[in-house]
Amino acid sequence: MNVYTTDKIRNVVLLGHGGSGKTSLVEAMANVAGITSRIGKVTDGNTISDYDKEEIRRKFSIHTSVVPIEWKDIKINFLDTPGFFDFIGEVEEAVAVADAAIIVVSGKAGVEVGTEKAWELCEKNGLPRMIVVDEMDAENVNYHKIVEELTERYGKEIVPFYIPIREGDKLVGYVNIAKKAARKFAGAGKRVECDMPADLEDDLEAYYDTMMEAVAETDDEYMDRYFDGDTFTLEEIIGANKKSVHDGATVPVTMSSNTEVLNIHNILNDVIELFPAPNEKKLSGKNDKTGAEFKADFNPQAAKSAYVFKTIVDPFMGKYSLIKVCSGVIKSDDVLFNAATGNEEKLSKLYVLRGSKPEEVSELQAGDIGAIGKASCATGDTLSTKAEPIIFEKAEISVPYFYQAYTARKKGEEDKIAQALGKLMDEDLTLRTVNDAENHQTLLYGMGDQHLSVVVSALKEKYKVEIDLATPRVAFRETLRKKADVEYKYKKQSGGHGQYGHVKMIFEPSGDMETPYVFEQTVVGGTVPKNYYPAVEKGIQESVGAGPLAGYPVVGVKANLYDGSYHPVDSSEMAFKTASIQAFKKGFMEANPVLLEPIESLTVIVPNDYTGDVMGDLNKRRGRVLGMNPAGNGKTEIVADVPMMEIFNYNTDLRSMTGGAGVYSYEFARYEQAPADVQEREVANRAAEE
Repeated sequence: MNVYTTDKIRNVVLLGHGGSGKTSLVEAMANVAGITSRIGKVTDGNTISDYDKEEIRRKFSIHTSVVPIEWKDIKINFLDTPGFFDFIGEVEEAVAVADAAIIVVSGKAGVEVGTEKAWELCEKNGLPRMIVVDEMDAENVNYHKIVEELTERYGKEIVPFYIPIREGDKLVGYVNIAKKAARKFAGAGKRVECDMPADLEDDLEAYYDTMMEAVAETDDEYMDRYFDGDTFTLEEIIGANKKSVHDGATVPVTMSSNTEVLNIHNILNDVIELFPAPNEKKLSGKNDKTGAEFKADFNPQAAKSAYVFKTIVDPFMGKYSLIKVCSGVIKSDDVLFNAATGNEEKLSKLYVLRGSKPEEVSELQAGDIGAIGKASCATGDTLSTKAEPIIFEKAEISVPYFYQAYTARKKGEEDKIAQALGKLMDEDLTLRTVNDAENHQTLLYGMGDQHLSVVVSALKEKYKVEIDLATPRVAFRETLRKKADVEYKYKKQSGGHGQYGHVKMIFEPSGDMETPYVFEQTVVGGTVPKNYYPAVEKGIQESVGAGPLAGYPVVGVKANLYDGSYHPVDSSEMAFKTASIQAFKKGFMEANPVLLEPIESLTVIVPNDYTGDVMGDLNKRRGRVLGMNPAGNGKTEIVADVPMMEIFNYNTDLRSMTGGAGVYSYEFARYEQAPADVQEREVANRAAEE
């Protein structure tokens, strides 16, 4: 592939709801640009983007793929992202290095939750964008209705640039609104002039007025001319549209039939004409040595720097670190410095990836996207020169809240599984493992059940190890509610020295639920010698690790040794420790023991229409709603305290209730006494396990 200068590069992320047609659009553009001679299909498993075995098997995108396409001497790096919400981390990584976005909308399904989430990501990251309405050759597709819905949601930013010409249910041409000209398709990438269909004239005038209003708002002089009834030249319209798209004031709406490869050439033309080159954007980092601001701004003359935005680890392809060059020119023989680790990376080769196929290049100019092989850097790291070590802010990646416990299907493979998961976590920042030693389980965190299902399959297919998932155990606690005065005498004769330890103790609530126990001694008259006090406390210390009720850690207990007796020959530290352990068991069970369950502070953000359903569901989960706050954009934030055991499947249920529009987060709040039925069930379960 040729080397492209910064002004000849466009970095465009494809966003949209799952199944809206992002991967098919990439296939169509690659075909029109001459990269492929045939159109791959997601259903056939032969697309450029979806090359992973899991993607082929499941027939949807799981990973972000980079597909560079050369069009009219411009290199467009398309980042094809997954549409399913479980793989949002892949989307966020791609958005962080994109300079503009195409939001693909299904012509049949219309504006979906994934469309809204894509728009919100663009707003958050300040990305110029256009909307492509796909499936214009399908039955009962209503382009005008979709434009109306988009306008209703997003206002005057929505500006149609094209109108489809359909004959029956087939897309046969388009109207270019800026030119007020109609065209009919005449083969892939070709079109011929035609008469304006009479039934589209009213739509043309309405859309043309919308575009002229957007043009007028780019300049005070244009606004004056607009109100004076003046007309704009085509050059003025094109120039104003470009400025307005750059500023985010205008979001063009176009359309396509990806499977029939229709209107794809216009989309490619609009990408290079309307979207900014990298050097039209600003980017700053920090000099790790001096602390000074480093203005990268994708300047090829500045010191070398690159941001690692994604890692690919594959048993067959090897490891690739995908980078975006932020300044300077990165060459294949460079030695780059990683300020985060202090390591140097000697680049033996530079690549451009097109899906799964690496193509070697000699250099990457500022603003370009490429890859380096076998590097020790991680996603989010910055590579620069040792003389000027730079660090760029890491992309903000969603936190995983859904989790399950996992176990090795075959004993002895635990280490292999840990290593394989480590490689998967290098690729996927929304995947985490946690060792829950308290409950003797290992937890796997992800964005949802589909996410973890893919992980299980990847472990089996790529790394030849298998795991089983299960509902995690809850980290309950045990405490007591009353006071108990108990006595225990440990006496044993076995020939020679015997064993003798005798304690009288009071167990009661300490009032401190953060501390397992408080130990006091109020022995009078030396009935228990002082040298045995540590042994008594040691017995308490061992006992609180697993309580007598259900084997959970004990909190909030005060233990007072106030009397006892000893034998001058048979008493020992072991005897008093044993007596203390038995006294604890007896006293704890007599002092009204209870289970405490962890309570999470849950925050849910949902569209206003779903607040009633969500609050009703929280009540069923024994939740206490603490407040509701406006969250903007027609959404409400609901804050509630909910028992942890009621949150395990919340991810799936919330998506089902809200059509995928709801999001949630939580953090530990405190422990509270579990209801009697929960306690009885848990005690019975633990007894059965024993």
